This record gives sequence, C-alpha cells and structure tokens, in this order.
Amino acid sequence: MTTLAVRALLVVLWLLHFLPVRLLAPLGAGAGMLLFALSAERRHVARTNLRLCFPDRGERWREHVLRAHFRCFGRSLLESSIAWFGSAARVREVVQVEGLEHLHNAAEKGFIGLVPHFCPLDLEGIRMTLEFRGMAVYAHQKNRFFDSFLLRARSRFNGARMVARQEGVKAIIRGMRQGYALQLSPDMDLGARDALFVPFFGVPAATVTVLSRLSRLTGAAVVPLVIRQEPSGYRIRVHPPWQDYPGSDVESDTRRMNAFIEQCVLEAPEQYLWLHKRFKTRPEGEARIY
Repeated sequence: MTTLAVRALLVVLWLLHFLPVRLLAPLGAGAGMLLFALSAERRHVARTNLRLCFPDRGERWREHVLRAHFRCFGRSLLESSIAWFGSAARVREVVQVEGLEHLHNAAEKGFIGLVPHFCPLDLEGIRMTLEFRGMAVYAHQKNRFFDSFLLRARSRFNGARMVARQEGVKAIIRGMRQGYALQLSPDMDLGARDALFVPFFGVPAATVTVLSRLSRLTGAAVVPLVIRQEPSGYRIRVHPPWQDYPGSDVESDTRRMNAFIEQCVLEAPEQYLWLHKRFKTRPEGEARIY
C-alpha cells in the first residue's frame, strides 16, 4: 500500500475506534467477508492449513471454520483501532483479563508471556502492557509510515519496548535484565534457521526454539497468555506458569509448546491465524505445500 492509502486507512480506523463494540463487531465481520471474497491467495492458504490440520473433519466443517475465521480476522482488524487509539480505560473495558495472579506470582522471577497467534495480537499485547512493563519482538513493515505508526501505538503505555527481530537474542536478554517482561509469539514459520521440525496437528512445522532457549538463558518462567474474541469484546486468559519447563532438551520443549497451542486452537479453531503460511518451510526433499 502507498503511504497515502495507509494514512487514509488509519484515519478511517481512528474514526471507527469511537464506535461501541456492538457496532464495530458486525462491521468488522463484514470487512472480513469482503476480504474472503477478494483475496483468493489468502483463502487458499487458510483452506490448505485447515485441510492439513483437520484431515478427519469434513469439508463442510472446514469451510464453516474458514468463513468464521475471516469474520473474526476482519473484526479484530477494525477493533485493533481501540488498542491503537483508545484511552487506557477504553482498552481495559474492551479487553478483560482473568488470572492476573499468575503474573504477579511470576513477576519476581521474571516471565515470558507465550502469546499464540489468535485474533487479534495487538489488543492482547497493548492491553497487557497496562499490567506490566512489557517488551515484544516485531517485524518491520514494508511501508515506513505504517511501521513508525505501529511502533508508537504498541509502545504507548507503561514504557513498553519493541525489539526488532534483526536485533537478536542479546537485545531481548538485555531488556529482560532491565526488568521488562517479554511477550513472545513463536508459532510462525520464520524459515529453517534456529528452528526444528516438530509436529503441529501432526504436520512437521518449522518452529523456532527461542522460547526454550530464552527460558534456559534467563531462568524466566513461561506464562501462556491466550486471547479470545467474545460477542461483547475480548478476554485474555493468563494460564499458570509452566512447571518443569524448560525440560530435558530443546526439542521436547518445542514439542510441548506446539501441543499446548493445539489444545488452545481446538477450543476456538476459527480464531487462530490460519491466513499465515505455517507450513511454508519444508524438510529437505519435501514438495512445497502452498
């Protein structure tokens, strides 16, 4: 998108963020279905992911989840405007949090928030920075204006810090030693580097091992943070810190992470980010999937 188009879109989102969720939700669902109709590539990616992960479910079920996912995605895009532009009070009102005691119990030791890719991550990430001084890893956007905007939006509460992926593990460890809690979303295909092929719904998936490695290096507890889209807003469930983690080796830790995310997906399959090419990187000799 051109910078002019990005500016126009942000103006629209700024105007929309004043609307109550009961009006934003159907608008967002409609935007998602428009994306479904116009984006053949993303339909193909999501449909392929669902077929690979749920081969035993019928095609009718998968198509139902596919359309529901686009509605969830569109809604989360529009409602992310609340996280980007809304007051702290508005963000707290729209995004409820349960299980905060688990964060308080882990705060002294330091913790890594494991945040799987459910819709929408920005509402989760920005909401949690109202509870603790947070840090997250991000990928630069192609449009410099949008990239700068997202950096400001994501770091506007409580001194939150964003670390570019290119800065590496040393920058993350430095921030954690300065008292920042890390929010980490390692369930994306980032290539074969620093990754292992471990199952995700039975399909070998290139999975970065950074959660295990950082927990080993820092001694920080791993606390899963899972966001759910609800009719009236969003709810983040803070799970208890993982016990006996890290385990005996990095591979078993990475398998445990994927198995946990699978269980979360089964609770609300339409809300997981199926639009991402999760199985893009293949083991040597395997054909491309997408």
